Amino acid sequence: PPAAAPEPFSLPPAAGYPFPPYGGTYQPSQGSDDDWDDDWDDSSTVADEPGGLGGSYPEYEAAGAGASGRYRLSTRSELRNLNRFSTFVKSGGEAFVLGEASGFVKDGDKLCVVLGARGPEWQENPYPFQCSIEDPTKQTKFKGMKSYIAYKLVPSHTGQQVHRRYKHFDWLYGRLAEKFPVISVPHLPEKQATGRFEEDFISKRRKGLAWWMDHMCSHPVLAQCDAFQHFLTCPSTDEKAWKQGKRKAERDEMVGANFFLTISVPTGPGASLDLQEVESQVDGFKAFTKKMDESALQLNHTANEFARKQVTGFKKEYQKVGHSFKCLSQAFELDQQPFSAGLNQAIAFTAEAYDAIGDLFADQPRQDLDPVMDLLALYQGHLANFPDIIHVQKGALTKVKESKRHVEEGKMELQKAEGIQERCNIISFATLAEINHFHKIRVRDFKSQMQHFLQQQILFFQKVTQKLEEALHKYDSV
Repeated sequence: PPAAAPEPFSLPPAAGYPFPPYGGTYQPSQGSDDDWDDDWDDSSTVADEPGGLGGSYPEYEAAGAGASGRYRLSTRSELRNLNRFSTFVKSGGEAFVLGEASGFVKDGDKLCVVLGARGPEWQENPYPFQCSIEDPTKQTKFKGMKSYIAYKLVPSHTGQQVHRRYKHFDWLYGRLAEKFPVISVPHLPEKQATGRFEEDFISKRRKGLAWWMDHMCSHPVLAQCDAFQHFLTCPSTDEKAWKQGKRKAERDEMVGANFFLTISVPTGPGASLDLQEVESQVDGFKAFTKKMDESALQLNHTANEFARKQVTGFKKEYQKVGHSFKCLSQAFELDQQPFSAGLNQAIAFTAEAYDAIGDLFADQPRQDLDPVMDLLALYQGHLANFPDIIHVQKGALTKVKESKRHVEEGKMELQKAEGIQERCNIISFATLAEINHFHKIRVRDFKSQMQHFLQQQILFFQKVTQKLEEALHKYDSV
């Protein structure tokens, strides 16, 4: 696999992955998660906001003042969407397209879209890095009354290890899902309350977090986000610095409609996008994600069922064959003939070989099928994000069509309509850049995972063949 790919295959996976509808694998997991009653500080966190964790966005008042007063929405606008709960409205996309967002964008906040070989792309991170997640350890606080698991993170660009709990990951996810309405923030593994200290569950979660971290570090925008960098670099022991960075992220002004102000797109001749072509590309991607979701669900079900058969059925059948050979060798031993001792031993060895092959079948899914299902679970999280991203894009295109009609009817000035089209163009560039990034990492990840799957399958059948060859050679001296 390429250097950027994660190495999620080294640890034995255990209980099932969290993301519906894929659910768990054949090994049922118990459970729930880290305590949520010990807040870091008095300030509110995303965990306190109803619905603030699932990639949804805060609902601003219909008058548009919102929590920070930075929205100046006019409900009198003829172009205003009457559905106050649509993602287009909640993301701030509508306010931005209608020209109602205003704010000063610092150079460091700019997110650049460039024209690459495949069309619009996010500008690459000039300083790419990776981050390993290792050594999950159980720790306690309040004199042992509360326990939690801490993970050691080692970012390659600093080399300095930090320790983070799952709740820190969860907080970060909530911030980023709110901030980036047209970027697919990868979903975290599930929360769990009971059984969360079991070795299999911890191993499974570590592997899920490793995948999550790889997708974060691989994304040109998410990897450079201040909140993510704070999460990766703030020393675990400096509680004051952690709280300061946390509050700064929670007070970020460049969210909602203002987020779209930070997007910088190509300008000049040939830089504008054809709206019909954009619509066609987005529709094509929508059909692709639907089909990918269906086929991934089917593959997950098939792999899950096959793994279950290997762990129970195949193991049992091979060991039944082994037991039958063993009974035959025991029967032969009753003849007391010296010249048949070699045959009896060879048949007994064959019985042991079949017993061992049964165990190989039972152990194999954790080597090849589990990693495939882990990858499918991660991508199901991405696929669940795209309907909202596409909805924002579609909403912007609808506003452009409405504004053109209003110009023809004399209800809107041409200059205002052109502004709407220009701002829609920005959302289109960002959406297409995100689609391109998704395809890029998808090809990388599935190439790596399929290579791993087939390598493990080959190794497995070589082990089975070796067992059979060893049994065969036992008959040479009979």
